[in-house]
Amino acid sequence: MAFWDLSDGEDVSSSTNGEFDAGGGNMEVIPDNTSVKAIIDEAKWAKTQDEDEYISLRWTILAPEEFKNRKVFQKIWVADDKPGAKDAEKTRDKAKRMLAAIDLNAGGKLLAGGKRPTDETLTGGLTNKPMVIKIMVWEMEDRATGKMNQGNWVGAVSPKSSPITSSEEAAKKIASTPPKAQSSGRSRQGMDDEIPF
Repeated sequence: MAFWDLSDGEDVSSSTNGEFDAGGGNMEVIPDNTSVKAIIDEAKWAKTQDEDEYISLRWTILAPEEFKNRKVFQKIWVADDKPGAKDAEKTRDKAKRMLAAIDLNAGGKLLAGGKRPTDETLTGGLTNKPMVIKIMVWEMEDRATGKMNQGNWVGAVSPKSSPITSSEEAAKKIASTPPKAQSSGRSRQGMDDEIPF
């Protein structure tokens, strides 16, 4: 099979006209106050353009089935001041409490180490440990388009034995959530201003 041959044997060069739509599109946000079982699959230090540091976590949802394999991103502002925070110290303390709770649910390796975690200790200590997270919804006006953008954030964390939103409850939440303006994806400036971590 040549490189440009498709799985059915067709040569892709004979079947393209310069247009292709991969499908997908905007995903609906997970309804507010939905509790899901999830794992962290990526944990690392990250920086803003202004060199402000935070811990970046990427969660993968395991259950309920309606949201399985969806990703939720979390910024934990434990080092530098969160841009736009009204009370930087209170915001940082809240972020440290969140990180400590996540760590305890993952086995407590970071707290036991007693010092600032590295990318390696974040990965080794936090990834692939199931726990329950509460998904919240943020909403913000896109300054460029005037449309309301929405997304999800992690509002709480608890042990893996905590109850999750059942498939039936998730379906009811989805059905009862009114449709909102979808994210245009063009401007993300200020998107994290209202998220407390």
